[in-house]
Amino acid sequence: MQTNFTPEQLTNPGTARANEVLRACVHCGFCTATCPTYQVLGDELDSPRGRIYLMKDMLENEREPDAKTVKHIDRCLSCLACMSTCPSGVHYMHLVDHARAYIEERYQRPFMDRALRWTLAQILPYPNRFRLALLAAKIGRPFKGLMPDPRLRAMLDMAPKQIPPVSANDEPQVFEAPAKKMRVALMTGCAQKALNTDINDATIRLLTRLGAEVVVAEGAGCCGALTHHMGKEDQSHASAAANIKAWQKEINNGGLDAIVINTSGCGTTVKDYGHMFRNDPFAEEAAEVSKLAMDISEVLMKLDLPEGESKNMKVAYHAACSLQHGQQIKTHPKTLLKKSGFTVLEPADPHLCCGSAGTYNLMQPEISGQLKERKVQTLEALTPDVISAGNIGCMMQIGSGTDTPIVHTVELLDWATGGPKPRAMDPDTTRPGFIPILR
Repeated sequence: MQTNFTPEQLTNPGTARANEVLRACVHCGFCTATCPTYQVLGDELDSPRGRIYLMKDMLENEREPDAKTVKHIDRCLSCLACMSTCPSGVHYMHLVDHARAYIEERYQRPFMDRALRWTLAQILPYPNRFRLALLAAKIGRPFKGLMPDPRLRAMLDMAPKQIPPVSANDEPQVFEAPAKKMRVALMTGCAQKALNTDINDATIRLLTRLGAEVVVAEGAGCCGALTHHMGKEDQSHASAAANIKAWQKEINNGGLDAIVINTSGCGTTVKDYGHMFRNDPFAEEAAEVSKLAMDISEVLMKLDLPEGESKNMKVAYHAACSLQHGQQIKTHPKTLLKKSGFTVLEPADPHLCCGSAGTYNLMQPEISGQLKERKVQTLEALTPDVISAGNIGCMMQIGSGTDTPIVHTVELLDWATGGPKPRAMDPDTTRPGFIPILR
């Protein structure tokens, strides 16, 4: 694609990167075949190619964002299926992230939009605030019919029936391994700590059982993805910077073989820290963190996961977009589940998003609902005993539309190697505690 940015415009690092991305696009349109919003809406402007034209025009002409452009960019899930499909290697993620930051800086949204986005940015990345919000949502759910905005109703619907207790294992500490093979830092996240504490607990059990000493670093928290995708760069970069500093402290004090992330949406963002801070004074530290960042499935492939006997259990594997498209990890979770003795099944159109996409199911509930319905239908068609996924957002989204238990992949692997049966499959299961080494 030909671009006409001026030399002055290209002094802006974000614009310079956008120029590189735009020039790689050859207008082929392959991306439209795998774009979920184009599949649902059938509008060229709701496809990656259409959005690229809108973003090029806006950025190149330094145009004030208009409502039409903002609407179509807001409708993008950032599922990144287009990046898996693109034969030209167009890095759509960097382009749309820059466009969102540009819009956030220059566009005056309607009051309700601003209020909702501000509320989400001030609550979701903070586990204690999020827990309080979930409690309020449970209380308010019976009155959701009185809510004038469908987005408010979606927020009430998001609250789980049971809010899990706080897990002491999410606090800064070290979990020793009986036969230490490696030392890793576990990113405990933010929303996951409020929505499902079993995932981090299972991750710690499994890693230590297989020989990894697990560190929960002091000062690490939200990865910044939620606010980053809203275009709120200052807030997202502050969260990311805190993580980089926390993990660098561990790197300098004992070393790290990996930074383990069990929420794939966070993993995609942390692996991009090197790009986000490429012009920052601590660019080298950010790049080192990105290099060490690994999805839990990548780490488990390096450890000696034992072969399991057949469980006579059908697992429908849902490939989270941030894992299969954002990180290009497509086979590891399935390989690990099969090795542990599960029968792994894949739904039709596994490349299509479930509609969760961070805050998308709250901000675009109608489109998200259609994608959820499609995804649930393809999963239930497999008649599985359980659904497995590697991202808390997908689990919440799909779980709200089916009675089939849905658990994190790591919970099944933990169970197969001596841990408790996942709570979603057996609510009465007793959870073993830990004896942490506090620092």
